[in-house]
Amino acid sequence: MRNRVPRSRVTHDRWLVSYADFITLMFAFFVVLYAFAKADQKKQIQVSIAIDTAFKSLGLFPEATRHPGDAAAAGTEPAAMPMNIVMGEDVLSPAQVQTDLEHVRRELTQTLSNQVAQHTVSIKMGRDGLVISLREAGFFNSGSATPKPGTLTTIKQIAASLGRTPYDLRIEGHTDNAPIHTAQFASNWDLSSARAIGIARLIIEQHAIPPDRISAAGYAEFHPVASNATAEGRAENRRVDLVVLPRTRIDLSRPQYAHPGGAWRKITDDDPAPPTPDPPPTTNP
Repeated sequence: MRNRVPRSRVTHDRWLVSYADFITLMFAFFVVLYAFAKADQKKQIQVSIAIDTAFKSLGLFPEATRHPGDAAAAGTEPAAMPMNIVMGEDVLSPAQVQTDLEHVRRELTQTLSNQVAQHTVSIKMGRDGLVISLREAGFFNSGSATPKPGTLTTIKQIAASLGRTPYDLRIEGHTDNAPIHTAQFASNWDLSSARAIGIARLIIEQHAIPPDRISAAGYAEFHPVASNATAEGRAENRRVDLVVLPRTRIDLSRPQYAHPGGAWRKITDDDPAPPTPDPPPTTNP
């Protein structure tokens, strides 16, 4: 009886093994992508809330916006909040704001190089944004709220530069601690407010910046940048600050703002504490 010789059988189904391995790898790859997507969504919510809490200017959200607190109360996972909703439709990212303000600072420093050299104008970054300080010695007569005629060109140059940006302008009037009581101004509050309003009116009349982006405030002697114990310090404190700051929208009626945690404290450019206002000088009878 002849022994049967085994024959090798060629199969054409080996590709199924490679195909199965490929499908398994693809499944694992998309699982990892999904996990990353879920993690990024949570981080985006955390960043949105952190930015929303950090900015201090008040504003309004669209009523249709869904907040994380609403979803949490409903027992569902909160949806990621778009950045333009959290920060306002016309608000740029913090990095873009810093870049823009630094560009404005360099531009104004070059344009107003003579005034900066004469110490009648100073330009620096502050806590809220770019601060352009107009010293009283260069822009006002003592006890007057009317800018000197020769300073109108400088104010126009500043307004033209700021008008090319999307940022708000807060005009702050400041004085030293020497009391004032004249027929026009009963106190430093009146003088500082009048100076701020006067600068604001000039800028509005030039149509360089829309009025809805401008605000004015008087702080009297209570926000000094130097000591009032010296004549040089008092001269620095008599100023009008033009603060260029981003427009933000924070709705304090939202649940997460109803009961803020932690102790309240004052934050200044020179944190933890600004210069302490000196008592008004006394005169001998």
